[in-house]
Amino acid sequence: MTGAGGTDGPLAGVAGAVRGTGWTTVALDLGGVRDKGAFMDRCATAFTLPRWFGRNWDALADCLTDPSWAPTPPGRLVVVTGWQEYAREAPGDWETAQDVFAAAVDHWRATDAALEVVLALGT
Repeated sequence: MTGAGGTDGPLAGVAGAVRGTGWTTVALDLGGVRDKGAFMDRCATAFTLPRWFGRNWDALADCLTDPSWAPTPPGRLVVVTGWQEYAREAPGDWETAQDVFAAAVDHWRATDAALEVVLALGT
């Protein structure tokens, strides 16, 4: 995963907090996302996922827990913004997305690297 997002908006505070730590920040903007397909497209872009990413829940879980396709920094901080509309329009898929993120966070806690996912409450 490569660093993503600028230092404006909701990412500014957390990006500043991890600056200099070696952690990679990923901005996952879900603004306007209303279905699983659009969610997977945004994930593919934000995480710079490989071409073979299958755009399904299992493939996302695989990419988040085995990023052999990308360098492994000491940690990755994912800041999710604009998620409220997706949560409202596709609550089952949003619940699955949260489960995938939670499982990935748990996976990395057992290693020397880390993954943390933060949901921005502002717009």
